[in-house]
Amino acid sequence: MHVMASFSTQKHMYIWIFVASRGGKMRLDIVRKLMERPANANQLAKELNVNYRTVLHHVEILEKNGLIRSEGPRYGSLYFLSDALEANSDWFKSLLEGQDRVSAGGSA
Repeated sequence: MHVMASFSTQKHMYIWIFVASRGGKMRLDIVRKLMERPANANQLAKELNVNYRTVLHHVEILEKNGLIRSEGPRYGSLYFLSDALEANSDWFKSLLEGQDRVSAGGSA
């Protein structure tokens, strides 16, 4: 799945990628980890306790949509938050908090 649709706002794209589409929770978890520090796919897979290929699939979606960026050689590339995502970090943090409430059994 590659989400390259046209959205009326960047926030609508965030909602689609992180909330309305399958795999949104995993992508939220990846971004949450990258907010703490840059990491490569192997580190993310270990920290999230998921398959390496799963992480690669989701970082590809995030990168193609301009939400994260990578630096370094293909194998071992470090992933960072994009400037666009960092510019909207307050809004994104509120999305994470809403997800935390849903995960804890509360209402979003």
